[in-house]
Amino acid sequence: MDYTIKNLREVKDSAAEYGYGEKQESRFPREDLEMAQTGVGYHRVKPGQRQPFAHRHADAEEIHVVLAGGGRLKLDDEVIEVAPLDAIRVAPGVARAFEAGDEGLDYLVFGPRHASDMGEMIEDFWD
Repeated sequence: MDYTIKNLREVKDSAAEYGYGEKQESRFPREDLEMAQTGVGYHRVKPGQRQPFAHRHADAEEIHVVLAGGGRLKLDDEVIEVAPLDAIRVAPGVARAFEAGDEGLDYLVFGPRHASDMGEMIEDFWD
């Protein structure tokens, strides 16, 4: 087929699978959508929670689009407020992590897929 449809809420929640379910949901539909060149993720940070780690990519540029709720986004050492329909481009090498406000925070992230650049996890990013 020349197209694939999948509801993102039906994609496996990787956050729950790896023990982060109390803080967020993370769904990566690459296989479900049969994507070869694009990366996409749907994330929901639960109300009042921070993502448990930051990450950065060596090669991948990403676009993060806030869908609902609000909160803050830490980009390296800068913290910004985010709200629905804010679109944030993050260049390779920039560490990032979200913190949800009282309503939680739903966002999509997408960009070109780099199979060799799965991202570097950064612990204790908010300290």
